[in-house]
This record gives sequence, structure tokens and C-alpha cells, in this order.
Amino acid sequence: MMGDAVNETLYGRLGVPVIVNAKGAATRLSGGVLHPEVTAAMAEANAACVDMIDLHAAAAAEIAAATGAENGLATSGAAASLLLATAACMAGLDPAAMARLPDARGLKREIVTIRSQRNAYDHALRGAGARLVEVGLADRFAGAGIRDAEAWELEAAIGPKTAAVLWVANAKARPPLAEVVATAHRHDVPVIVDAAAELPPAAKLRAYIAAGADLVAFSGGKGLGGPQASGILCGRHELVMSAALQMLDLDLRWGDFDPPPSFIDKALLPGLPRNGIGRPCKADKGAIAGLLTALRRFLAESDAERTARWQAPLDHIRAELADLPLRLVEGGIPRLELQLADAAAADRLYRLLLAHRPVIHVDHGELDAGRLHIAPNCLAPGDAERIVEALATHWPRERRP
Repeated sequence: MMGDAVNETLYGRLGVPVIVNAKGAATRLSGGVLHPEVTAAMAEANAACVDMIDLHAAAAAEIAAATGAENGLATSGAAASLLLATAACMAGLDPAAMARLPDARGLKREIVTIRSQRNAYDHALRGAGARLVEVGLADRFAGAGIRDAEAWELEAAIGPKTAAVLWVANAKARPPLAEVVATAHRHDVPVIVDAAAELPPAAKLRAYIAAGADLVAFSGGKGLGGPQASGILCGRHELVMSAALQMLDLDLRWGDFDPPPSFIDKALLPGLPRNGIGRPCKADKGAIAGLLTALRRFLAESDAERTARWQAPLDHIRAELADLPLRLVEGGIPRLELQLADAAAADRLYRLLLAHRPVIHVDHGELDAGRLHIAPNCLAPGDAERIVEALATHWPRERRP
């Protein structure tokens, strides 16, 4: 909804411009447009009150079934899941240790991580009180050679203070997950997998648990199509149980605490932990309902159907602008690649799109190579036509390659 009509919407009343999000499910751009079934589920959930432990237990059962994990937890995002996973690996089921975090003195607090996989999101692990121990040299990325981290380097870094090994899922990630799992498990060290943006394909929902990962974090608001502030943590029963205990509101008497054992087995606890370091990671009832609805929709739709749905607006843009150098890039989420003459030309077009009305955000991650990308998964109805109009306006034929 653009133009004069936007003034009649919530955003119009707030004076907040509505944008065209062709970048993808970036949090800074508010993620995507939720399917009506997802928003309806959120509204229905918010119309009544429930005991959140009961709701979380029901969500855990669905997440476990979808991922093949022993247990699952709905969180406020993949970064929240990483913080909770780290806290679980450090504190286990010790309420006193949970109460001390992020003060991790006396606990296993080292997370072995691969230098080439470091990114801004591993701040979530440090936020739990962990210390990251880097291994490997990314020669293949530095242009200095072909090697990356290897399993023997992980082995050498694991010691008495190691709480977990972190592996960031990516087609280029080295060493392979199977080697990481085998190395860590020889020392009874759990493996945390950051798979935030790895969906689709749907097979990846189960792939990391099947490969032996102990905890896996997924975003709910990216390829899954759920609320932007939602995420999944799945894995071994007791580790997910620890994560849940450090997130839930536990202002209860011990005798009144009666969770379903399939979610939290009270018999394994010496007492009830205090509200923990994960309280900021909570997902509300509406977000959980939206996440579960999105998860069911994701599983009901085949990868081929999903790709065709996403590719339709890209095909429309290519057909309308057949004289532009637009190339379809296939993958989990297909994209349109705009190849310009050089970085300066790409930057000029990028800035013109930001100055357009409505503002159009595209992916400029490869701007230095003269490329921009259009992602389809966050486009609203009518956005493809708006992109066509903007490109036709700001990429005049006389300046096209």
C-alpha cells in the first residue's frame, strides 16, 4: 500500500514511510511481510491468556518433531538462541551456575570457534559470559593459500575449560560439520550450530541434528516466514531444558512449578533457578503462535513450490526490463543480479533507489564488484511493479551497458 493510501495505515499515522524491501529479511528493514495465516494466529493467541510453560511445552513438541531433535525452544531470534545455547553449555542444570552468569568464574566458559567463521553475531555467545577461542587461519579467504581451519586445530584447542564448539553453517564452512562433531564428541564437548539463515531448503531443518549437532539455532523471521523477533533452538533434551530454564519467568514456588517432563524434567533439578540471563530472549505468546504457524506452512510447501512462488516477481521484473543485464541467481532463495559497469555505477543506482519514493532497498553486498541484488522473499503485492518503475527511471537506456 503506497501513495495516498499509506496515510490511512498505522505507519502513515505514525509518519513512518513504507519501503520496498528487496534486500531480504534484514532486521534493520523490519523483515518480511507475514502471511495472513501467521498474523491471524498471532492475533488469536493474543486474545487469551495461557500459562507460558504450557505453551512453550507444546511448541517444544512441534519443534522437536520438525527438526528431529529431542527438545526445542521458541526464542526471540537466532541471536537469542545462540546466547541461550551458550548459557546452557556453561551452566548445565546447575541453578547456582545459572544465577551467576554472565560471571562464569569456575565454570567451563571457553567456546572454540573457527577464525574464518567469526561474525558480529557471535557477540551473543560472549554476552552469556563465554570467552571465544579462535582456531585456524583463513588463507583461502586472505589470498595467501588454500587452507582453512582443520580438525587437529580444534582438537588442540579443546581443554578442561571448553564448554562447546561453535560451527557456523555455510556451504563454504571448513572443517565439515561431521569432522567438528567427531572431534568435539571425543572429548564430550557439545557442538552448537548457528544455522540462522540456512532455510530453505527444508531438509536443513533436520540435517544438523542428524549430523550430530547438540544445539542448533534457526531464525524464525528469515526463510521460515515467521515473526521477525522469533527463533528456534533445538537439540539435546537437557541442554534445551537448561536454555529454557534460563529464559522463562520462574517467579514461582518450587511446589507450584509443574512443567511437562518432556519439556523440563523437574526431577533432574535440585531447586528452581532464579530468573536468568536469558530473560531478554523471551518470545511472547503471539510470536510463538506465529512461529509455529509459519513452521507448519514451511513444511507443507515443497521447496519447488516455494522457489516458484519467490521467483514469480523476479520473472516479472526481468520480462518488463528485458533490455537490462538482469541475471537470475538460483539457490535457497533466488535473486536477481544487476550487473553494472563498475562499483561507482552500482553505488549511484543504489543511492538513486534509496532516494526514490517509495524507497527501494536492494542488497548491495557485492557493490564493489558492480553488482546489486534483488531478493523476493520480503516483497509485498505490487512491489515488483514499483521496482520496474524505479529501475526504468533511474537506469536510463543511454547509460546501460
